[in-house]
Amino acid sequence: MVTLTNSDRLTVEDAMIELMSDYAHRDSALEVVETPLGYSLQLRSAYQNLIEDLIPAELGTGTLRTLAAIALKEPILQADLINLRGSTAYQQVQDLVERGFVRKRKQNEGRSYWLEVTDKFHQYFEVDNLREQGILEATDQE
Repeated sequence: MVTLTNSDRLTVEDAMIELMSDYAHRDSALEVVETPLGYSLQLRSAYQNLIEDLIPAELGTGTLRTLAAIALKEPILQADLINLRGSTAYQQVQDLVERGFVRKRKQNEGRSYWLEVTDKFHQYFEVDNLREQGILEATDQE
């Protein structure tokens, strides 16, 4: 924002705080929140159920489960993921790569790919690094 507005950082931060306050006092379905990656204009949680009823989910349950497996075990070989989730995971991985949630990189030796989640995943699902939150350690012990 500093570059886009040709303003100093303090001016931009003050403006964002003012904008957050303005949205907090509006009778609106939207709110401005601070995230680890910056600021986000998002739907208030009280309106989530209404929207979920009106708009079908972007990702199906199977695709979300595949994405969760990648996030929890990253980096994971695609071959290992297929063993875990079944052959339908091939198409799910392709969909997740196209949507920008997962990155594929060729394995140095072998024919499989390493899979890992992207920054878009962390921003979209509002999760910080799973290792930092201690979630991975808990699942690794199971």
